[in-house]
Amino acid sequence: MENRKQTVCFRAVLFCLIAMFLWQPCKVTAKKQTPAAAHGRLAVKGADLVDAKGRKFQLRGVSTHGINWDVGYPYINKEAFQTLRDDWGANAVRLAMYTSEYNGYCSGGNQRELKNQIAKGVQYATELGMYVIIDWHILSDGNPNTHIKEAKQFFAEMSRTYRKQKNVIYEICNEPNGCDWKNIKSYANQVIKTIRKNDKKAIIVVGTPTWSQLGLDGTHNEVADSPIKGYRNIMYALHFYANEWSHNAYLPAKLTYARKKGLPVMVTEFGMSDASGNGRISTANTGKWLKRLDQANVSYFCWSLTNKNESSALLAPGSRKTGNWKQKDLSKAGRYIRKEYRRRR
Repeated sequence: MENRKQTVCFRAVLFCLIAMFLWQPCKVTAKKQTPAAAHGRLAVKGADLVDAKGRKFQLRGVSTHGINWDVGYPYINKEAFQTLRDDWGANAVRLAMYTSEYNGYCSGGNQRELKNQIAKGVQYATELGMYVIIDWHILSDGNPNTHIKEAKQFFAEMSRTYRKQKNVIYEICNEPNGCDWKNIKSYANQVIKTIRKNDKKAIIVVGTPTWSQLGLDGTHNEVADSPIKGYRNIMYALHFYANEWSHNAYLPAKLTYARKKGLPVMVTEFGMSDASGNGRISTANTGKWLKRLDQANVSYFCWSLTNKNESSALLAPGSRKTGNWKQKDLSKAGRYIRKEYRRRR
């Protein structure tokens, strides 16, 4: 009887050792399967974003608020990005660096510190295997040519620094406004040329007229009708806010038209609120948009990762946590986006 117990015990120990041995490779493999590890360098194929194996791929990301003031930069930390990846199911982040507002890069801001914030954001995203957009966030400056000299210097430095990385995307003008596609196109051609001197393959996203709505007004489609020529891996920004009547009335048709024309579109910013970032949020319209974008394989980034007291903020006003958020730390918009992203991962 004693020998039998010893045999059973020996077999149990042996089984555990074998199980531990077999489990180790699985754990290592799982650790490697971050979004960037699984999909590699992204590219544009026709109207679609594809991964390194040529398969259609969709980015689902979150944008920071402006990293040049205290409602944005506290959330550039590894814990925050890891929470977005592991809990929310996001595979990308967007680093919004304003050029004019609030001591922006071109309006008296500390350029060295702003570039340091970018460097930290790219580092954390890279360590976590996430994709990351470096966003030249023009807004009140309107015409991107206003600061084209600074833009070319900035993107020359960024593209030299990150030329060997496969997860970095450049957004060269957030929301052009008060200018036409001809002006934006002239700017884009110069900045794209600057980037391509250093980085031949990275995705570059170009902002479009009227706060990135693919044209001057609801019926214009000049971007799809006259895209930039001579470069690969170029995409075009579309922004929408789900509680804006005009965005729901006109932009779906413009997106459909762009796709039919073969224009690769990325929604680098959307919100559930009014375009101001405030007002009522619309879960119904947001749900319709996300379904539409999923069906069209269009990537999207939600605005914004902040505790600012506005309805588009994903964190509850006054929340002090900068990562590892619980439900109580999230705003109504944050709880909805987290739920929808988790459902899609």
